[in-house]
Order: sequence, then C-alpha cells, then structure tokens
Amino acid sequence: MITLVKKPAPERPLLLAKNIKNMEIFIISLTAFFVAILTFFSGFGLGTILTPVFMVFFPVDLAIALTGVVHFFNNIFKLFLVGKKSDTEVLIKFGVPAVLFALLGSWLMLKMTDWKPLFAYEAFGKEFEVYPVKFTVSMVLIIFASMDLIPYFQKLQFGKEKLPIGGALSGFFGGLSGNQGALRSAFLIKAGLSKEAFVGTAVVVSTFVDFTRLSVYATRFLNTSLIDNIQLVSIATISAILGAYIGNKLLKKVTLKFLQFTVAIMLILISIALGAGWI
Repeated sequence: MITLVKKPAPERPLLLAKNIKNMEIFIISLTAFFVAILTFFSGFGLGTILTPVFMVFFPVDLAIALTGVVHFFNNIFKLFLVGKKSDTEVLIKFGVPAVLFALLGSWLMLKMTDWKPLFAYEAFGKEFEVYPVKFTVSMVLIIFASMDLIPYFQKLQFGKEKLPIGGALSGFFGGLSGNQGALRSAFLIKAGLSKEAFVGTAVVVSTFVDFTRLSVYATRFLNTSLIDNIQLVSIATISAILGAYIGNKLLKKVTLKFLQFTVAIMLILISIALGAGWI
C-alpha cells in the first residue's frame, strides 16, 4: 500500500512579508544615511525628507513618531559634534518658544489623526481618501520645499527681534509634522551667528523640540506597532548617525545647491502624492 504524503505548501506569504520588511529597512536606512549628510548644509533637516518616506510604509502618526525617534538620536550624536558651539542668548529667545509651541503642534497632530477624511474621489478605477493630517503635512512639506526653489524665500531672513516668532513657528510645525528645519534656518541665519554657532544652535534647538514632541507622541506609542519596528528604527538611526559623521567631515568642502534643488523637487512630488491620498 502506497501512502501519499502531501507536502506543505511553501510559506510564500511569510517569505513575501519578510522581503517587504527587508525592503523597508533598506530604503528607509539608505534615505536616513544620505539625508543625514545633507542636514549639515541644506535648508531643511532629516525629518523633512525621512517623514514622507516612512509614510509610504506606515500610517501617518506612526511614521512621524518613528521619524522623530531617528531624528532625536541623530541630534544627540550631533550635539557631541557641534552642540558646544551654540549661542546661549539665541537659544533662550528662539528655543523656549520652539519647545512650547512644539507641545501644541504635537497635541494637534495626535488629535488630527482621529478625524474623518476631508474628501474622497475616484481615479484610475480606485477610490482615494484624503485625511486632514495627510493633507496638512502635504501642504507644510510643499511650503518648506518651495523655500529652496523660489528666490524670494531663499532671501527670506529675519533679525534678532523676530527670533521668538521664528521659534514658535518652527516649533509648532516641528511638533505637527516633524518639519522645522527650513523656518529655523531662515530665522537663525540673520541672528549674527558664526557658521559654527549657527549649526550648533540649530542642533540644540532641534534636539529640544524632538524631545518635546516625542514625549507627547509617547502617549500613543503603546497603541502603535512601534516596538514591532524596533529593528528598523535601530538600523535607520545608526545609518543617520553615520551620515551625520560624514556630513560633518564634508561641511567645509561641499557645495550642495544642485542637490537642494533636486531634493526639493522630489519632496514636492511626494507631497502631492500624499495630499492626493495616493500614499
């Protein structure tokens, strides 16, 4: 008597899920590495580019939180590199309002994720829904990217008396979407700081804003899959730190005007896709 033994079906879905996970880690970590290099020269920081990349793979609130973790630990590393060169007076005038309004922006971000879609539409045989937080983040990203494309915004600079306003605006948008670099640079660039003090002050302010918004996001961490993505966050953070180290070495040698333009164009394309509900 011959007994037929049925072989178990190959675990294709499990293998596919593993491949997708590896692809997420590769794309996000590679992005973190190269963008971290740019943070020493560009008008916007790591969060501006990394946030929409995370949004391709994760819900908006979790994507912003994950980006915040990578951004925070990258800033901690940068503090050891350039933090001691920050300006105390500017830190107080700019940093205190930034932290206070980061609380407001972070709180609003968590509230917006519970809202219903703004609108829905059909295209290419599919239905797309546009949520308030995605639409808002999309508009914010477009505005920040435009600052590197439109000559008027490239020349937009502010004096010391406007530092509290700049701190409030950059802190609010930092808490809301993780994007604060462009506004922060626009205000700090006219604060009479040396190149080293400018970089150091920006890093310290950014770190405090990150700590503030992560404290607010932590109220939602336990309800998300943050722990399930600890490997991704760890690898992305290490990649960003390595990029920051290289960026610091290249600070005095590289001109990145063309790269700023290219990144801004890519960011606008991602923002349009996000605002249209495609991602």
